[in-house]
Amino acid sequence: MKRFKHWSPGLLTGLALAFALAASTASAQNIRFWTTEEQPDRLAKQQAMASEFEGGSGISVEVIPVTESDLGTRATAAFAAGDLPDVIYHTLQYALPWSEAGILDSDAATDVINDLGSDTFSAGALSLAAVEGGYASVPVDGWTQMIVYRKDLFDSMGLAAPSSYANALAAIEALHSPPDMYGFVAATKVDENFMSQVLEHVFLANGVSPVDSNGFKPLEAGPTIEVLDFYKAIAKASPPGELYWKQSRELYFAGKAAMIIWSPFILDELAGLRDSAPPTINDDPTSPELASKTGIVTNFAGPSNADGAAWGDVRYFGITADADIDAASEFVRFAMNEGYADTLAIAPEGKFPVRRGTADNMTEFVDAWSMLPVGVDRKAPLADLYSQDMIDEIVGGLDVAQRWGVEEGQLALASKIINSQVINRLVREYIDDVRDAESTVAELNAELAKIN
Repeated sequence: MKRFKHWSPGLLTGLALAFALAASTASAQNIRFWTTEEQPDRLAKQQAMASEFEGGSGISVEVIPVTESDLGTRATAAFAAGDLPDVIYHTLQYALPWSEAGILDSDAATDVINDLGSDTFSAGALSLAAVEGGYASVPVDGWTQMIVYRKDLFDSMGLAAPSSYANALAAIEALHSPPDMYGFVAATKVDENFMSQVLEHVFLANGVSPVDSNGFKPLEAGPTIEVLDFYKAIAKASPPGELYWKQSRELYFAGKAAMIIWSPFILDELAGLRDSAPPTINDDPTSPELASKTGIVTNFAGPSNADGAAWGDVRYFGITADADIDAASEFVRFAMNEGYADTLAIAPEGKFPVRRGTADNMTEFVDAWSMLPVGVDRKAPLADLYSQDMIDEIVGGLDVAQRWGVEEGQLALASKIINSQVINRLVREYIDDVRDAESTVAELNAELAKIN
């Protein structure tokens, strides 16, 4: 066998370094991106954005769809195998647990946020992913629950926007006139997740949470009774029956509800852009009339919480522990900067910009988002359908976005509490006068204490 005795140790070391650098460069040319936006049209938009990024950077991105319900188990298995993708588009529920488990590289995410300018991001979206010394993941988009209301009727009666329990109750007093007009359409169907979301929104508004940093926290009687009494009042101003998102949308679209609580995914439907859910307030299902008569409130306040809150859902880009950090970070920066309008365009009616703009133009991305077409059967920009004040309200909700258990590090327990539907059941029983308010609080605490 031929030996290469003339190769010096120094030369071998240099060659080893060159091979290592070459390998590193080769690996940096391809990264893997997991996304839960797996619908064909949304996937196509992400692949187009990845191609644009590759054209400018030389780094290819393999876009891999992952079903949202499978994301947790797949990430855990990939982490155990040392085979995580470079970037994961994920829900709020994974940000802090994955950071704590070592699945996410929070230092990399924090560097990206700081590079882009933390002051250009929604404060609420950042706070939901805050860890010691930085952030678990980079906020991408989000939405908040909204009180949707008939602004034209409120204005004609001199009513204040329903930004508080008191204002909503005053509006019910003035506008509730069934069967032509219901003051509210509250969620009352116990086994629907819609009722869980609406109730959490109302509890958050009054500063009431069933968890603290130690786990379950007994509900304080005074503020909780305020929640119960408010919810009973809006339920009594609703039609009878088992109500959830379907009835609330149908009644509002028919011009028979003064207020509902809904997600922003109603915005295009309100304007007659979706044939499967047309407004029926007049004879033209494509008419934007109802949209022109509608206002929204994102930050909602109860008597024990003057600052109020908005129930929020935020999505994030997580840079993983197995990532090619430089390449992954470059991709995330692109998706949140030059490519951010394309990121939001995947589904603009439900992807509010959590990054408002740049240091040079602090409203750049809000402005761009407001001009993105929304709708299914017809398309129109939100800015053509709604006033600038309403656009600002929609986006501003993310500044005060909250969820039970996030700040306390108890999101998993809070999720179990919500999914148990104990709160739904006992609130419904209170609405139906099965027991009084004090007994309902006691029963809530007894039942919730069993969940761990």
